Amino acid sequence: MELLHQKEFTVSPVAVDRYGRLKPSQLLAFLQEVAGEHSALLGTAQHQLTEKNLFWAVIRHRVQISRLPGSGEKIRVETWPMPTTRTAYPRSTIAYDEQGQECFRSISLWVLMDSKTRAMVLPGKSGVEVSGLLRGCELQAPSSMIPREMAQCDSRKVHYTDLDLNGHMNNCRYLDWVADLLPSHFHESHEIREFTLCYMSEVRETEHLQLHWELNDGPVLTVESVRPDENQASMHSRVFSARMSFENVVL
Repeated sequence: MELLHQKEFTVSPVAVDRYGRLKPSQLLAFLQEVAGEHSALLGTAQHQLTEKNLFWAVIRHRVQISRLPGSGEKIRVETWPMPTTRTAYPRSTIAYDEQGQECFRSISLWVLMDSKTRAMVLPGKSGVEVSGLLRGCELQAPSSMIPREMAQCDSRKVHYTDLDLNGHMNNCRYLDWVADLLPSHFHESHEIREFTLCYMSEVRETEHLQLHWELNDGPVLTVESVRPDENQASMHSRVFSARMSFENVVL
C-alpha cells in the first residue's frame, strides 16, 4: 500500500481563465481527482463507502500558490494522507511543473458523512481506517473563520450545473462564485497566492445564498456565504467562508 501517490495532469484550455492562468476552481478539481484516485487505491473508494452508507466530504482547504500553470502545461501532483485526527482525515498535496518547480501545495480536511442523515461520522465510529504519513513539508491546517459584518453583499442561486454526484453544490463551484465577485481588470493585474475555504453546510439545488464580502489591503478578499433571512451568526445559516490573498503583477 503506497501512501505517496502521483498523477500527471495537462492543463486544458477550458481549465484556465481569460488571462491564461489555471482557475482556482480547476486547481481544486485536480486535488479532488487525485485524492479520489488515491482513496480507491487505499481501499476507501466511494463505491466501497456506499456499502456502509458513507461518503467523503471536504470541510476545509488551504492552498498556497507559487505559480498558476497555463494552458498546455503538464504538472505532476503528489498526494499523501496525513495521520487521522479525532474528527478528520487530513491530506497533503504538492504540484510541480515540468521543470520540477513547485506550483502549489495544499492541505485538505476530509470527513465521512452518513448518506442518510447527512451527519458527520467520527473516524473512531466509522470503521474506516487510513494510515498516515508525515514528510515535514505539510501546511498547517486552517482554523475556522469567525463571521463578521462586511460592506458588500451579492446573491446567487444554486443551479443544476453547480451540483456534484452527492446532489449538493460542489466545493469547486464555491471558488468560481468567489472569483466572480471581482471584475476582470482586477484579476488581470493580480494573481492569487493563497486561499482558504471552510465549508459549514451543504447546499441543494434552487437554494439562494447571500455572499457578504470585502476587499481589504493586501489585497485580501474575505467572503461569508449565508442563507438569507437567517441569523448570520447561526451555524445552520452559514454555508462557507473564504479568504483569498492576491499579489500585484506587472502588466
